[in-house]
Amino acid sequence: MRVRLDYGKTGLMVELPEKGLVGPLEIREASPLPDPQAALEAALAHPVGTPPLAELAKGKRSACVVICDITRPVPNQLLLPPILRTLEQAGIPRAGITILIATGLHRPNEGAELVELVGAEVARDYHCVNHHGKESAEHTFLGTTPRGVPAWIDSRYIQAELKITTGLIEPHLMAGYSGGRKLICPGIAGLETVKVWHGPKFLEDPRADCGILEGNPVHEENTLIATMAGCDFIVNVCIDGKRRITWLGAGHMIDAWMEGVKFVENVVRVGVREPLDVVVTSCAGYPLDTTWYQAVKGLTGALPIVKRGGTIILVASLTEGVGSPEFQEVLRDNPVLEDFIERIKTTDYFVMDQWQLEELAKVRRRCKVKVVSHGLSPEVLRQCHVEPAESVESALAECLAEYGPKARIGVIPKGPYVLPYVETAAAH
Repeated sequence: MRVRLDYGKTGLMVELPEKGLVGPLEIREASPLPDPQAALEAALAHPVGTPPLAELAKGKRSACVVICDITRPVPNQLLLPPILRTLEQAGIPRAGITILIATGLHRPNEGAELVELVGAEVARDYHCVNHHGKESAEHTFLGTTPRGVPAWIDSRYIQAELKITTGLIEPHLMAGYSGGRKLICPGIAGLETVKVWHGPKFLEDPRADCGILEGNPVHEENTLIATMAGCDFIVNVCIDGKRRITWLGAGHMIDAWMEGVKFVENVVRVGVREPLDVVVTSCAGYPLDTTWYQAVKGLTGALPIVKRGGTIILVASLTEGVGSPEFQEVLRDNPVLEDFIERIKTTDYFVMDQWQLEELAKVRRRCKVKVVSHGLSPEVLRQCHVEPAESVESALAECLAEYGPKARIGVIPKGPYVLPYVETAAAH
């Protein structure tokens, strides 16, 4: 069977054996909104749990609109113009509006990338700035949470009279689902906040996982921190495999977001009868698969349906390499994953972005990983704790030689957009 996997901007066609094949595992069909623009205007005027945006903006002189960075395919060019127009019509001067890019600890989005992110007119006519998570002087301290996380949030957001966030709701490898509160923490949080919130105390909890909110300490903590920072209004969307908007909601940071989460849960959860020997997957293509740091999400997304001792075959373009200098450093310094986990649990060792290696370690505890990529050399991939493969077909041939001709093979073309689970496990 020929299957197209999301890979970079072009996709990758692969040939999979039909015998033993499970899938393609894909999100359920959800009709795209017939008129997203009209849906947005309606949501701004009739939000969930808050007054209309125009009413909230009256009498204010400043506003901060937080948007995701380039690693998230949020339709900012659709969302921003009506939001900005509403603010100005309500009396907020254009000079008082800041569009803050929630980079978290990622690199800034500037130049042509900024234009790609927000559109030429918004990039030209509005004050667009990047969050700099490592610049402590740009953050305001809000206090320490009961779990011991110091809450440092971008001062430009804290000082704004009207606080708005936008975002995309999809499964998230640590926080259950993205969107909502995540635009604030980690989106515009300082390094001192993220290093504790993304520490082993939180990430090693078994409920810090995709699709889990109840009892998930990562979700509970960033919701608390976002509440401390304050948020007057959110605009969130869900998208389908072609990145068309299937749901749009606005209003209260928690109530409106939860409506989107309920919608997503009904769309992305896909069951299989039993754990599989091999899962072929992606990291959903550009812009999500440009670095190894981001591509780890493709592995964690597939993990629930892989047999212990099985194999995940991941395709990812990795056109921008491994990731940040810090992530490269943590990979170099920790050639043995078991030693790395012991190190972060028992010492004060810390390097920014180490949490993604911790997530990779969770995968490698359970299964093997083979990676197909034109972006990194086989040598570098081996340093990333995975086996390089020339093609999906050659990687599968190796797996069939190991597991036998009766091996069951799953395929997830759009990677972490799908939330797979084993039905027998769910029943218990």
